[in-house]
Amino acid sequence: MIKRFINKLLGKGDGDAAKPARRKAAKRMDVPASEHGIDPALVDERALKVVSTLQEAGHEAFIVGGAVRDMMLGLRPKDFDVATDATPEQVKGLFRRAFIIGRRFRIVHVVHGRGRDHEVIEVSTFRAYLDAAAAEQVAGNEKTSRAELSGKSHVVDATGRVLRDNVWGPQHEDAERRDFTVNALYYDPRTQVVVDYHGGIADAKKRLLRMIGDPLARYREDPVRIVRAVRFAAKLGFEVEPKTRAPMKDCAALLEAVPASRLFDELFKLLQTGHSRASIEQLKKHGLLGTGTGIGKGERGIFPLLDAVLADAEKHPARAAFIDAALADTDRRVAESKSVAPSFLLACLLWHEVLAHWQRLKAHGEPPFPALQQAIDTVFDARVGDISGRGKLGADMREIWMMQPRFERRSGATPLALVDQPRFRAGFDFLRLRADCGETPVELAEWWEDFSLGSDEERRALLEEAREREQQARRASGPSAVASGRTAAAHGNVASASGSAATAAGEAVADPAARKRRRRRRKPAGEGGASDDAAGPGTAALDRTG
Repeated sequence: MIKRFINKLLGKGDGDAAKPARRKAAKRMDVPASEHGIDPALVDERALKVVSTLQEAGHEAFIVGGAVRDMMLGLRPKDFDVATDATPEQVKGLFRRAFIIGRRFRIVHVVHGRGRDHEVIEVSTFRAYLDAAAAEQVAGNEKTSRAELSGKSHVVDATGRVLRDNVWGPQHEDAERRDFTVNALYYDPRTQVVVDYHGGIADAKKRLLRMIGDPLARYREDPVRIVRAVRFAAKLGFEVEPKTRAPMKDCAALLEAVPASRLFDELFKLLQTGHSRASIEQLKKHGLLGTGTGIGKGERGIFPLLDAVLADAEKHPARAAFIDAALADTDRRVAESKSVAPSFLLACLLWHEVLAHWQRLKAHGEPPFPALQQAIDTVFDARVGDISGRGKLGADMREIWMMQPRFERRSGATPLALVDQPRFRAGFDFLRLRADCGETPVELAEWWEDFSLGSDEERRALLEEAREREQQARRASGPSAVASGRTAAAHGNVASASGSAATAAGEAVADPAARKRRRRRRKPAGEGGASDDAAGPGTAALDRTG
C-alpha cells in the first residue's frame, strides 16, 4: 500500500517502470505561403534536395527549427536542419555521404561538397514526448555513468537533465519536445506549407520567445535552454515571455552539471553569432552575469571566464576598450560573412591577464620569452581548463600571443618569415586591435599591413625604410637608450619595445605621402588585388582561420 502511494505521488504505476502521462495532442495548423510569407529563394538547394530525397522514398520530411524562424523574419539562415519520420539508419541508407553521430541525440549528418566548401545538413528523426518520470535514472553524468547508459534510449540524471533521448514518435510529439514555439515550426519547401502546433508563427510576429510546456521542467531537462533563450533574444531582438523568463536565474545553478565542453561551445555561440555585445547585455538583464567575480567575490554568473574578464575590464578602461573593440570586430566579420575563430576572440579576452602575469614573472627575474610561455600556460589552465579541442585552441592562441613581440622586429629575415606563418592574419588582426586601442603604435600596424600586402619591390623599400628609422632612433636616443631598445626588441618585451625603439621610430615617420602612393598602387580586391582575407604575395598567410 505504501509503495503504491509513493508511486502515485511520483506519477508511477504499480510496476517498477514509470508510465508517461497521456497528453492531449496540440492542434496542427497548416499555414500557407500567403500567411507565413517565406520567400522560397531563401531555401538552401542542398536542404531542398535532402527533403525531396526523403519524401520520394515515402517519408515525411520538413525543414525545421531556426531556419524556418529566420526565413519567416526575412533572414537567410546559416544552417538548415531537416526533421523526418525516417530512422537514422533509414536516412543513412538514402545518401552516399551520411554519418550517424551523437549519443544523447542520435542524428544524421548528410554531407555535400568537400574541403572548406562542404556543407552539412543535419537530419533528425521525430522524437516521442516522454515525461522525465518515465525515464530511467542514473546517479552520475555522461562520463561517470557510461556503462549504465549503454543501450538505453531515455535516461535522466538525478536533477532530471536528459542524458539520452532516442525514442521515436509522431510529429506532434516531436514539436512538443522542442524548446521555444518559434523553433517548433516545420516547413515543406515543395508545398510551401508551414506546420505549426504551438502558435510559433504568432509569437514570431510578436517577436516573443515563449517556452513550450512548463519552463521550470524544461530547464531541468536541459539547462542549456537558459543560454539559448539569451542567445535568441540577442540575435533576434525578441523579448523573453515572462513565464519563460521567471525561472531562468534560479535554474542557472543546474548548468554546473552540464559538460564543460558543451558550455564552452555555448559561450562562443553567444559571442560569435554577430550579436556579442547584445548577448552580454541580455546576460546582465536576466541576472546571469557575475558581479565583481574577478577574484571569486560577489555573485557568480553562468560563465566564470566571462565574469572574470568583464570584472577586470570594469577596473581598467583601456582593457574594456580593447574587449569592446574585439567584440565589435567579431560582430562586423560575421555581418560580412567572414570567418571567425574561437581562438582569436578568446585570445583577445584573456590577453591582459596573460600580459599581467608576464610582467610579474619578468619583474621576478624570469627571462622574457620563458616568462611569456609560463604566463600563457597559467592563464589558459585557469580559464579554459580541460575541454574538447583544447590542444588546437591553445596552440592557435599561443601563436597569436607569441607573435606580438615579433612584430616589434622589422629588420633582417624576421618580417619575411612572419608573413609566411599560417596564423599571420590572426596575429596581425590582433596587433591592429591593440593599435586601435592605443596599446601599441598605429605606425607599427600600418607598416605590417603595407609589408604583408606589398609587392617584392615594396617590401624591400619598407625594410630599408625601417632600417633607416631604426638608425635615426639610435642617433636621437643616445647609447644607453639604444642598448635598452635593443634588449627590449631582442627579448620581445611588448611594453618596453613599444615605448622605446618602436615609439621613437613612429616619431620619425618618413614621407607619409610615399605610404599613400604604395597603397594607391594596390589593385582592388575584385581585380586580383588585396582583400581583407586574401591578397598579395602572402595570400595563404592572410587567412585568420589558419
